Amino acid sequence: MRPTPVLPLLAFCLLTAPAFAQTPAGADEGGDERPAQEQPKAPEKDEASGGIFSLLPSDATSEHVLQTKAGPLPYTATAGTLSLRGADGKVTAKIFYTAYRAKGRAPGRPLTFAFNGGPGAASAYLHLGLVGPKILPFTGDNADGTQPVLKDNPESWLEFTDLVLIDPVGTGWSRAANEEATARFYNVRQDAESLAKAITLYVQANDLLSAPKYLLGESYGGFRAAKVAIALKNSQNMIPSGIIMVSPLMEGRFLFGADDDPLAAALQLPSLAAAEAERKGRFDAKTVADTESFAMSEYLTTLAGKPPQGEQAQRFATRVSELTGIPADVVTRTRGFIGDIYAKQAGGAGRIVSPYDAGLTVPDAYPEAPYGRNDDPVLEGYTRAYGSAFSSYARNVLGFRTEMTYSLLNEEVNRKWEWNGGRGGENNRVTAGISTDLRDLFSVIPSFRLMVAHGYSDILTPYGMSRYVLDHIPPELVGERASLKLYRGGHMFYTREEDRRAMFEDARHFYAGDKAGD
Repeated sequence: MRPTPVLPLLAFCLLTAPAFAQTPAGADEGGDERPAQEQPKAPEKDEASGGIFSLLPSDATSEHVLQTKAGPLPYTATAGTLSLRGADGKVTAKIFYTAYRAKGRAPGRPLTFAFNGGPGAASAYLHLGLVGPKILPFTGDNADGTQPVLKDNPESWLEFTDLVLIDPVGTGWSRAANEEATARFYNVRQDAESLAKAITLYVQANDLLSAPKYLLGESYGGFRAAKVAIALKNSQNMIPSGIIMVSPLMEGRFLFGADDDPLAAALQLPSLAAAEAERKGRFDAKTVADTESFAMSEYLTTLAGKPPQGEQAQRFATRVSELTGIPADVVTRTRGFIGDIYAKQAGGAGRIVSPYDAGLTVPDAYPEAPYGRNDDPVLEGYTRAYGSAFSSYARNVLGFRTEMTYSLLNEEVNRKWEWNGGRGGENNRVTAGISTDLRDLFSVIPSFRLMVAHGYSDILTPYGMSRYVLDHIPPELVGERASLKLYRGGHMFYTREEDRRAMFEDARHFYAGDKAGD
């Protein structure tokens, strides 16, 4: 996506999550499931009783078996909450989490803490889309999300790492004690500190200090993962082993500058071209690589210099038009800065593309408008089914029964987010970045490793921007400890089964400590 004014990033309207009319999600598609037993509610201290916290039940634990390609994998699932406390000892927030731990875990088995982004997105996206023991396929009758049925995920990352999926305050079933407390969590620093505390509480309560600890974050969650890693190290004295980022925001100066900054536009161009190739059914990784060379040479220098004239201008506009699908006269009018007009212009007459997956076009609901006004077909379309699917799964399979609604994507969090000590606005966001955080982590943790994954057709957080950040970390600092993995598809490329499986294999090698490669 080029960010929408309200939701700059994924990964994601407050959703009420009713149980499905059909068989409960996840209860009928393979696996050896024994629904969790209702647990008696433990007495809480006075400061945590009443109010919103009274809607949160005690932790629910259940036993399951996942059928993987390597054979049956017995595991324990826990859906519950962790209490964060202020300096006075009172509970300021409860963090909802879902933990999956393999039975008979071997010494040294990794432990991965996962979260999404937004800001304001719950972890159901990564949970049911990529790593969990259940997935929600968007195929067949559920291609548009209207008939969700969960299925076993034979490529669950539980095969090689225990998983703890966390919902930050204001998302999922995580809540602060009151409005005053809520506001304190909606900023970069306190968000990272609160998640670092929640991770520490889980590790201590489960005696997992010696386990290698990894962080997995999507979109803003990738940015968040770097901030949480620093908070873990500096505030909680806990050293992370590595980070996996999915479609991450790394540097706001690029993400919010593609409409007028030559370098940002050049880093976005390969994704625009990859999406055009997908729409035309002629995607080829070699051709995209050629576009990368053009983007960082002639395209960049043309945008940075005086507008070309005559035959040179015509050749330039024709080349960009062929790569992106934007009419040559429009390329000329915008001087080659096409990020802002791409969604409306690239799909053809009466069509509009999704910034989350620009290889996808849908009919333009507002063809008379000079700019894109559509709800996004990915973000506001089929992926919203993750919310109701997870709510039903948690209630009917995991045994976490609450009258609180599950917030998949909380727009209020996004609107109120403080990026750099100030609220909202592109000027605040543009300076947000994690390049220095990554340098510091690589510098002081000799075994620290990073894997970054992107979809080619994601024009919201284009892979070129992440590649630039990685390429500009001193090579003697990183060596082979960082990698960039590319897949077909967009921001949530894992909704494509073949790409989800491909990332599973890449992640398996990453956890095994194989050399990163590119």
